Amino acid sequence: MLNNGFAKKGRVFLVGAGPGAPGLLTCKGRKLLEEAEVVVYDRLIENALLNYVKEDCELIYAGKKPGDHRLTQQEINETLAEKAQQGKLVVRLKGGDPFLFGRGGEEAEHLNKADIAFEIVPGITSALSVPAYAGIPATSRGVSASAAIITGHEDPNKESSSHDWKSLARGPETLIFLMGVNNLPEISEKLLSYGRDAETPVAMIEKGSRPEQREVYTTLKKASQEVVEKNIKPPAIIIMGEVVKLGKSLKWSIPGALAGLRVINTRPKDQARSFTKMLQQAGAIVREAPAIKITKPESYTALDQALEDIATYNWLIFTSTNGVEKFFQRFQTNGQDIREMAGTKLAAIGNKTAAALEEKGLKVDFVPEEYVAESLLAGLKKRINSPAETKILLPRTPKARSLLQDELSRLGCQVDEVPAYNTAAGQLPEDVLRDLENNIYDVITFTSSSTVESFLAGIDNKELLANLNIATIGPITSRTVRQQGLKVSIEAESYNIPGLYQAIIDYYQVGE
Repeated sequence: MLNNGFAKKGRVFLVGAGPGAPGLLTCKGRKLLEEAEVVVYDRLIENALLNYVKEDCELIYAGKKPGDHRLTQQEINETLAEKAQQGKLVVRLKGGDPFLFGRGGEEAEHLNKADIAFEIVPGITSALSVPAYAGIPATSRGVSASAAIITGHEDPNKESSSHDWKSLARGPETLIFLMGVNNLPEISEKLLSYGRDAETPVAMIEKGSRPEQREVYTTLKKASQEVVEKNIKPPAIIIMGEVVKLGKSLKWSIPGALAGLRVINTRPKDQARSFTKMLQQAGAIVREAPAIKITKPESYTALDQALEDIATYNWLIFTSTNGVEKFFQRFQTNGQDIREMAGTKLAAIGNKTAAALEEKGLKVDFVPEEYVAESLLAGLKKRINSPAETKILLPRTPKARSLLQDELSRLGCQVDEVPAYNTAAGQLPEDVLRDLENNIYDVITFTSSSTVESFLAGIDNKELLANLNIATIGPITSRTVRQQGLKVSIEAESYNIPGLYQAIIDYYQVGE
């Protein structure tokens, strides 16, 4: 753990989150998010960064926008101090760099006065990175040898501007304004009045480094009018100077079939990351919103009895990697020897489940071609010659469909279905609910019926999903979605995570 000696005393890390693209968070910033007990985050951070936090981390939204401050700056300062005084490792996650127009200095001063240890973790500032994402360098040999970074939103309580407009108009070859969209008429007027060329190239870059990024190219004399006509909204960077001309030739784009898409991944937290990485490699921005969490069964009595009698079972059936993991955890806890299973055949739904068994040195006797209970059942019926003499153990969640147990019992087998684990509804992150209302996501993925039901139970209005492309791992999950009155846009042909990933890729390559 970073600064482990300080964690017990409480410490605050002021972390720069970068301009928006999740990959621009520093390595140290990510490590701190993974270890944080409290994260106080801003409105302009990319919420996908919150994927890194622990399940029990306290998330505190401190977003500010004109006329709507969740917390005042003083309340933010006091919150940081209070949480640190409780002995917690606190991350203050701020857009861009915390010491560039981010009021990080004020927060550090408050912590210093309260005698609370803090550390600054710089971030990539939007002033330089956002123009770079548009192909515009702040300086370029033979074009610009100087650049100035200026706030476009000064303290409203000041009687007059503290900017030296004369020097800015005649000095730095490149001017970069942050938070200047609403004040652009005044900025333009000041620069023009002090002699800046009216034909100075200007680029306004809205939501830079994010999927929604767009650029408007203009000139200083037309910029104020273009802001209105093109409806430029904050957050936006305004860059002025001859370097702007390079943007049209140096513009680049993020590769990948899913570039520009925002995806919600509803898998349990301990399983979500591998799927997230697959989607990210295709260019998507993914927010993990675990709809369910894996928990202990209410009682181990039934499982322990089955484990004690493990040598008496003819077949052991696993329907998920969760079942494999939790079954063998208990097997080991009970001090049992895997050789006790020597005479038991193994069946698994899905290659991932089979692979989990093979990693333990076990040979899987049957994996159905289609990864659903119906296909497994059909295959087992062909392999069970004497049902009345066949004893089957089915360790899984008690919330699973009863089809396997019902049909195998009807066939004449003795089926012991025992709870190896349970599933509980996850607490949907506040930012996901907020962003659903703002309609920023493109796709939501479901890998089981329980993720569908739990996710929908966590929102007030299922119509929030009506404009999303719903992607499912297979027909059973799709059926649950439709039973909820929603439309399935994407369904995996192979009922596993690679199959779901490929279905999403195929959908967007072919086009909606």
